[in-house]
Amino acid sequence: MSKTSIEPDLQHWLDTPIGAYLLAQEQGVFDEVVSDVFGFNALQLGFLQADLLRDSRIPFAVKAGETRGDFFCETQQLPIASNTMDLVLLPHTLDFSANPQQTLREVERVLMPEGHVVITGFNPLSAWGVRRFLSKRCASSSALWYAHFLSALRIKDWLNLLGFEVVSTRMACYKIPVQNTSWMQRFDGLDRLGSRCWPMLGGVYCIVAKKRVLGMRVIKPNWNRAKLKRGLAISPSQKDDASSPASKNK
Repeated sequence: MSKTSIEPDLQHWLDTPIGAYLLAQEQGVFDEVVSDVFGFNALQLGFLQADLLRDSRIPFAVKAGETRGDFFCETQQLPIASNTMDLVLLPHTLDFSANPQQTLREVERVLMPEGHVVITGFNPLSAWGVRRFLSKRCASSSALWYAHFLSALRIKDWLNLLGFEVVSTRMACYKIPVQNTSWMQRFDGLDRLGSRCWPMLGGVYCIVAKKRVLGMRVIKPNWNRAKLKRGLAISPSQKDDASSPASKNK
């Protein structure tokens, strides 16, 4: 199912209790991650119902999607020059891409060396993965449960092949994905308990990776070099002492 076909359904799903919970959890994750990334240009690709760059310190930030945003584009073919972006956000973009590997290649192309990509996706090894398996058998199920549910391990393998360095991985959304509000409230303690007891079973993962370029050397200032002496006067050398008039008259 293409990403364009789920966009009308996405807003409706985000208005449900489970959708609002997912949105709040991911907003918190992105707020924490983007605040530590610096540069000049940032791009949020998809999931435009949320302002995931609101805490970013990067001055020029744009949003793009297939039917809405600052400009329209397909994720497999970005109308952006190579090596121009310092930060790219992929909030479930790979989950709904017709060709997630090509989408990731395009992100690698547009990123500057040392640029960052932040990826969130549904974890198949979680209660959300079980819900997806059951919901795909229901004709009235939301289109959101037809996502790819690519594992974090597979995404890391793709990133490694493209020359990225994985900086961090975290999980979120440990509540059981049900639509009943009262049941959602009963599961409030699962987020705290899950992050401690079964940290890799969260419904959503967040991967932060940095683009590395083979053979590139980043030159940094040598902060440990010797400092100047405190005294303002230049100490005379032994040679100067020997050639001075006073030494010759001795």
